[in-house]
Amino acid sequence: MAYEVAAVRKHFPALAEGAAHFDGPGGSQVPDVVGDAVAAILCAPIANRGSITAAERRADAIVVEARQAAADLLGAQPGGIVFGRSMTQLTYDFSRSLAKTWQRGDEVVVTRLDHDANIRPWVQAAAARGVTVRWADFDPASGELPVDAINGLLSGRTRLVAVTAASNLLGTRPDIPAIAAAVHETNAPLYVDGVHLTPHAPVDVTALDADFYACSPYKFLGPHLGLVAAAPELLETLRPDKPSPSTNAVPERFELGTLPYELLAGTTAAIDFLANLVPGEGTRRQRLVRSLTELEEYERSLLDRLDAGLAAIPGVTSYGSPTRRRTPTVLFSVDGVPSQAVYERLGAQGVNAPAGSFYALECSRRLGLGDTGAVRAGIAPYTTIAEVDRLLDRIRAL
Repeated sequence: MAYEVAAVRKHFPALAEGAAHFDGPGGSQVPDVVGDAVAAILCAPIANRGSITAAERRADAIVVEARQAAADLLGAQPGGIVFGRSMTQLTYDFSRSLAKTWQRGDEVVVTRLDHDANIRPWVQAAAARGVTVRWADFDPASGELPVDAINGLLSGRTRLVAVTAASNLLGTRPDIPAIAAAVHETNAPLYVDGVHLTPHAPVDVTALDADFYACSPYKFLGPHLGLVAAAPELLETLRPDKPSPSTNAVPERFELGTLPYELLAGTTAAIDFLANLVPGEGTRRQRLVRSLTELEEYERSLLDRLDAGLAAIPGVTSYGSPTRRRTPTVLFSVDGVPSQAVYERLGAQGVNAPAGSFYALECSRRLGLGDTGAVRAGIAPYTTIAEVDRLLDRIRAL
């Protein structure tokens, strides 16, 4: 069955305002079922997890269901799903836990393609332990991060490699399985930032061979939350700092304090919504793969239209290569018009395409855009051809 964007859009109350939202890379709009799920739990009898009262059992069921839903989304094990306030917070937590075994003279590898949330935690943890940081550069002309850019930095002292599954600035998708194969030759773990990939394509952490895979439900139609998927047996080897009375069980040992049950319920609802983007039979995992495969094809068709349209407008510069495999994300600038002004003028006409470096500071600098970046337009499951054309028309008018 073909992807039907009109049927999908009916579930997004925010779209009634009339704006064309190309700001999904910073956080997607939310379908009605997610809002309903969050509200239902906020208004339901709830307590800390347990097995005695109905309120305790309800809380426990919410957590169990959310772990299973996230595992289905990522092809992971539910016992290896860790929830936290955000991907950034979780990555800082894991950096501190992993760094406990690092010694002076060890090395970690980060890339200039990444969001700062998958750079700075490792750089700061390395500094605290006297560990050397190796930087992998991408090609600014194509936006590509070759496997060899990381390969050449690996050694017997490598203790961790951090890399993005998709650049939140350019959409570039590095070859994660090939990078993982090289990294694992050193016995180092691979920490993958999947925040920008997860909303746009089927993900299988086993096929990617990622030791840690981090993502954010609020980027894939859910509430503000973060999660990390890892093998439970790998999590068993880590000893995070935590209060003494809290459980030492995995994955709970990484989740400090009471979990936000309403947000977990919203995450489950978002994943179920993604599974039904294209109606059909099968397990939730099977439906997710089918729906996200169809979504990826649909979004690619809109991206091709946007790439071609921008290329035809004099004075517009797009960054990265439109012919490369990437998420539906475009970074561009307009000659003679500061990117902030482009953002403001588009926004005044109901087209939301923000400007900045979007925390991909190293990437923006490598592109020659400094700390101010450029305009970013991201396509989402609710984006239409008419909205792409509307964006292009407004840019031509500049």
